[in-house]
Amino acid sequence: MSTTMNTRAVVDAFFAGFGSGDLDAVKALFAPEFTLTVHGSPRTPWAGTRRTRDELDGFFAAFGTLGPATEYEIEHLVVDGPHAVALGRNAFPVTETGKTFTNTFALHFTVAEGMITGYRMHEDSYAIDQAFTAS
Repeated sequence: MSTTMNTRAVVDAFFAGFGSGDLDAVKALFAPEFTLTVHGSPRTPWAGTRRTRDELDGFFAAFGTLGPATEYEIEHLVVDGPHAVALGRNAFPVTETGKTFTNTFALHFTVAEGMITGYRMHEDSYAIDQAFTAS
């Protein structure tokens, strides 16, 4: 299997697991050594950089502050060798504030030997910050 095809299979498995709520399957796709980075406000629970399994657990647990997605769509997926970029749009309510954010995002995956070694999330950090800010 080519590197591009392998990367595509890993990213497809990531979205299949995430979409079905099987976070154990998603976490199993991450290599023992990885870097996961999300830039954003300190009010955004999933913002920051993580490198360990415990931190990965915390990253996915942070999404528990949200209600069910009212929208989640991957509009484009571009794969080139070990890199994949997914462009999409989502909308979520924030349980604590009752506000909703709509977000366009880009996710950059790096895959090596069938596992995710890099994950960078680029999102509308302003919209998310505002949704986490009490009125």
